Amino acid sequence: MNLLKAASTVSLLTLVSRITGLVREQLIAASFGASAATDAFNVAFRIPNLFRRLFAEGAFSQAFVPLMAATRAKDGDAATGELIDAVATLLAWALLLTCIAGVAAAPALVWAMGSGLQAFDDAVVMTRVMFPYIGFMSMVALAAGILNTWKRFAVPAITPVLLNLSVIAAAWWGAPYFKAEGIEPVFALAAGVMLGGVLQAAVQIPALAAIGRLPRIGLLPASIARAWRHPGTRQVLRLMAPALLGVSVAQISLLINTQIASHVAVGAVSWLTYADRLMEFPTALLGVALGVVLLPQLSAAKGRQDAEGFSDMLDWGLRLVLLLALPCALALLLFPTGLVAVLYHYGAFTAADLAMTVRALQGYGVGLLGLVAIKVLAPAFYARQDIRTPVKIAIGVLLATQAMNLVLVPWLGHAGLALSIGLGALVNAGLLLGGLLKRGVYMPRPGWRRFGLQVLVANVALGAVLALAAQGIDWVGLQAEWAKRVGAVAAVLGGVALLYFGVLALLGLRPGQFVRRG
Repeated sequence: MNLLKAASTVSLLTLVSRITGLVREQLIAASFGASAATDAFNVAFRIPNLFRRLFAEGAFSQAFVPLMAATRAKDGDAATGELIDAVATLLAWALLLTCIAGVAAAPALVWAMGSGLQAFDDAVVMTRVMFPYIGFMSMVALAAGILNTWKRFAVPAITPVLLNLSVIAAAWWGAPYFKAEGIEPVFALAAGVMLGGVLQAAVQIPALAAIGRLPRIGLLPASIARAWRHPGTRQVLRLMAPALLGVSVAQISLLINTQIASHVAVGAVSWLTYADRLMEFPTALLGVALGVVLLPQLSAAKGRQDAEGFSDMLDWGLRLVLLLALPCALALLLFPTGLVAVLYHYGAFTAADLAMTVRALQGYGVGLLGLVAIKVLAPAFYARQDIRTPVKIAIGVLLATQAMNLVLVPWLGHAGLALSIGLGALVNAGLLLGGLLKRGVYMPRPGWRRFGLQVLVANVALGAVLALAAQGIDWVGLQAEWAKRVGAVAAVLGGVALLYFGVLALLGLRPGQFVRRG
């Protein structure tokens, strides 16, 4: 399998997902702005997402995917199918109980996440509507792990588009309908989220059936008991314990930051959310795509005891991170007003909202390189079934991030929260890299000094042009001229991309250097 081609496929399909995601955020921003209602929706949406990242895409995936890949490499497809059925059975029943408990405990969950919300009761209603979303998305995470292990990357990468389209439809048609019926319009967004969860889970069924790996979920007590006794499920649970602690650390940080933001100012949660959505664009295209491709490949290499291949795949991933994430970080730092203005500055989204979102985006931009690098470095530990080391690092970073919040939030407001996250990501990535180097798991291949110099020179040229473009155009003043502003941003970004890769080509860097088979 060509790893670069696989990563490019995932990245391209993720691009479609992120574009529709940005359209979704544009529509929400234009329709609702940054208000008490949007703060309530964002907090309510974060609650099921928190649990989803905690249990499904977080601890569960980190424990299950490496074990599944290693089982397939050592014991074959039949044994892997038995493992999938057992794990799916226990996961499905655990999710059912979690959803029931979450709906009942919605007021307490909202209070824990955002006690300073002005529209607290609305957030409770939307939490109850959206909490079952975790059930659908956790099964999607299970399906994605299976499909990625079987090298079927397309469906998991394109699936999030369905959520975005559902929320877009809810904002475009649902909100006006709700308003006409005397229902709070923002509730339509919650309904759109639930529809998106159902659709995302539904499209996994034919994809799994096509490879003969549609899980058989046990419904009778005897089936559940057999699933519980399966040695693979016990191993997943053992691995999940430290992973759960590690993921909990990240989600506790999110909870604390959201709680702080709910008290900083009306709109602060929304400003951070809009900036986060834009920052996630390069994070997903680069980091998530690389992580999705690398985790099963690294796990298989570990199962074969191929230490050199393991290290080489890490080296390949880290070079791509530096090559592609650094210019994206410069764009967020030097060209934020143009990016935010062209995406969000319409309708109810005011010039003040634009300025506040820009400040948050720059804070996130400081740590973009770290955020993307973590997506490559952490899977190296998970593939070795070493989850304790990333957990210890995550706990240290959480304490450091909250210490920075004590200093930065009184000084910078909501932007201090974003900057703390960015700086924490750099520290996290640095410690993960140091751990891999110290253990001899990662041995950098020759040529890093030359490669680093080539990337540095190209980024200096790119940064200079971005800084000139940021100062030379009145992005706020172009609000009424949508086509002109979009064209200007496209010209700037397209121009600096050509400049960047042109300089790299002149310095001798060729795309063929990154073609790698796994």
